[in-house]
Amino acid sequence: MAPTLFFEQMLNGLQLGMMLFLMASGLTLVVGIMNFVNLAHGSLYMIGAFLAVTVLMQTGNHLLALGAGIVGTALVGLLIEWFIAQPLYSRDHLDQVLCTFGIILFLNELARVIWGSAPLRMDVPEWLDGSVDLAGIAYPAYRLAIIAVSALVALGLHLVITRTRLGMLIRAGAADRLMIVGLGVNIQFLYALVFAAGAALAALAGILAAPIYTVQTGMGDHILILTLVVIVIGGIGSVHGALAASLLVGVIDTIGRVTLPAGFGNILIYVPMAMILFWRPRGLFPSHG
Repeated sequence: MAPTLFFEQMLNGLQLGMMLFLMASGLTLVVGIMNFVNLAHGSLYMIGAFLAVTVLMQTGNHLLALGAGIVGTALVGLLIEWFIAQPLYSRDHLDQVLCTFGIILFLNELARVIWGSAPLRMDVPEWLDGSVDLAGIAYPAYRLAIIAVSALVALGLHLVITRTRLGMLIRAGAADRLMIVGLGVNIQFLYALVFAAGAALAALAGILAAPIYTVQTGMGDHILILTLVVIVIGGIGSVHGALAASLLVGVIDTIGRVTLPAGFGNILIYVPMAMILFWRPRGLFPSHG
């Protein structure tokens, strides 16, 4: 592989990894704090993209579409947490998996009824519809914007989790849920907040991905698989682990698809996952507790 092509694919891998982080950071907190396996997280990614492209077609305003997609998906996440997740908190993981898999099927069919089966396109904002010269490579400005936005979100999450009282409660909840209940914390409010935040992050990932990929029914299924791989590698409940694993998976997946024969590149990401499960079953950066 030529050095310029390798550099370009590394940037693509970085962009994919940062987008995966937006997905994985919310889901790993839901699993780590609430002990709830939410397979419908990929559907929230899809809903965010559909809401955003709908608002964009009506208004032509990308910022309004971004806000509507994030807020609308967060509200959908709250409804799921309220009506579906809460009764399942005390049930085992198999019940949670089966129920949230049913949500995937329901939301996919609902999206097909509302938006149809034909893929929708979301245009890149005019101010980002260009390229930037990086070491002699004309790299799309929009992909660099995805990296920058995701990095800012990662920094914001780090500051919230490590420097605020809410972050202390989130870390305590990931380590010992019974302890924070005993301290008088409103656990239902914390659960709802974490679930809504995870839904908003999934929506942001879907909206950022929409101009690169098509917006269509079931678009969250593949990204969910990659997200679960990230969580296994990074460690359940660890946002820092999600960031490290997202970058690893993004680069490996991108380079593998370019350098290996068709089919082999798709399975390359499962090699580090298998190695992590064998050597460090709790992940690279497990949540303590």
